[in-house]
Amino acid sequence: MSQITILKNGILINEGSRKEADILIENRRISKIGNSLSAEGNATIVDLNGKYILPGCIDDQVHFREPGLTHKANIGTESRAAVAGGITSFMEMPNTVPNALTQELLEDKYQIAAESSIANYSFFMGASNHNIDEVLKTSHQDVCGVKIFMGSSTGNMLVDNEKTLDSLFSKVPPMLIATHCEDEHTVRANIEIAKAKYGEDVPIEMHPIIRSEEACYLSSSLAVRLAKKHNTRLHILHISTAKELELFTNEIPLKDKLITAEACIHHMWFSDEDYATKGNYIKWNPAVKKATDRDAILAAVLDNRIDVVATDHAPHTIEEKENSYFKAPSGGPLVQHALLAMLEKSIEKNFAIERVVEKMAHAPADLFRVNQRGYLREGYFADLVIVDPNKKTTVTKENILYKCGWSPFEGFTFSHSIDSTYVNGNKVFEGGKIIEGTTGSRLRFDR
Repeated sequence: MSQITILKNGILINEGSRKEADILIENRRISKIGNSLSAEGNATIVDLNGKYILPGCIDDQVHFREPGLTHKANIGTESRAAVAGGITSFMEMPNTVPNALTQELLEDKYQIAAESSIANYSFFMGASNHNIDEVLKTSHQDVCGVKIFMGSSTGNMLVDNEKTLDSLFSKVPPMLIATHCEDEHTVRANIEIAKAKYGEDVPIEMHPIIRSEEACYLSSSLAVRLAKKHNTRLHILHISTAKELELFTNEIPLKDKLITAEACIHHMWFSDEDYATKGNYIKWNPAVKKATDRDAILAAVLDNRIDVVATDHAPHTIEEKENSYFKAPSGGPLVQHALLAMLEKSIEKNFAIERVVEKMAHAPADLFRVNQRGYLREGYFADLVIVDPNKKTTVTKENILYKCGWSPFEGFTFSHSIDSTYVNGNKVFEGGKIIEGTTGSRLRFDR
């Protein structure tokens, strides 16, 4: 007999509205939404006492470091941190070791996740200057998309051959292409200017000048031109500048867009003013930039020029981050606190939690056409997060679940807490503890 759970007296925040209702979960799915629900047979009754029920977040950009970089993180550890933060599904990037540049290497990652991930999962196929034949073998229904690094970052996956880029954009449709956009020539020129001034002792405050607004815009605008030329589904990741926002529109609904954009938590939370205290711990590519960029990005999320919110979760060890500027890798851990951070922004900037749900659950499900996830709907998979609006969360070393053992939010107190998380109807997190015994499922896509 399958497990039956009834969540009672919760406040559902879903599809732009909120209501008090019960949810009946059976056979891994939401069986019924209504009032005073009951079930035949033995059912687990959970009284939520007015806590919020949200659809589980779908994070379209994470780096879980497996295989090859597991001293920093692995799929098992980071998927557990994700569900502790209300993220029930993730899409992971190909710059592991080896890079996921063949169908066999891509499938290896799916096999690892099938055995160790507590959250649902998908993995991007990686593109290089030389593997277009492998890219074109990718299944549209079984893989979230193709990732192109149009600027170098962690790993060695830079695609800088314009003929290759044109070929990828022309041949990959209808699959979505996701891009990391920074102009490599501009970045390298800026590095030389910084070295001429500082030698090898370049301060972290130079990071947003080296990985500049110009570098981002040149690359993003090139990607948009190629997408328009070939009618490609393009998704530009981690927008970091106000200038790039002119490349996107809010005049058509998401379901009709071919060109979309993502904002990440760190680009809406930190600014260049924070380098003085946070140093390399907020070193990301693209760089955290000016406060005006930070504020413009959040405004674009709220007015739908930017379509989804994600993390770019990319952990490194404390020892690696404590290196000098050029030796310290870019990236940081975020999945455990991303939803809490956006809920905090909703208080700070006075916008509805419904918008947080839209950008972190509904919109990524729609953009990637994820099968039967991202909404609280009867018949959909029961991926849910219960949020307590009356209990605060202070981030400490003791409650961080990332394998790397640190967070850029250490010491901060959020106004909400994650009470519990369900993946495919299974409770996987409650009261600060992971509940073992189940694994997530491979995401499927309606294309």
